[in-house]
Amino acid sequence: MRAFALGLILSTAALPCAAQTVLKSEPFILAPYEIAFVQSAACPAGQVLKVTGAIRGLHRKKVCVTIGLEQATLSAATP
Repeated sequence: MRAFALGLILSTAALPCAAQTVLKSEPFILAPYEIAFVQSAACPAGQVLKVTGAIRGLHRKKVCVTIGLEQATLSAATP
């Protein structure tokens, strides 16, 4: 019973960590296959730009996607 209660407490504490961070600007450095969500004027209202890092010599993949407000938190990009 203690293990179940401990697992329940830990899963509740980990839930806020599932939120996606939406950056105000695209990061200059992005590791290959790393994903960043960016607030962009290029996307329609209610959508954000999903940027996927690429290996050297290839272009980043950029796609407009819908992300729920309960999943998104707005933050500034750090160089």
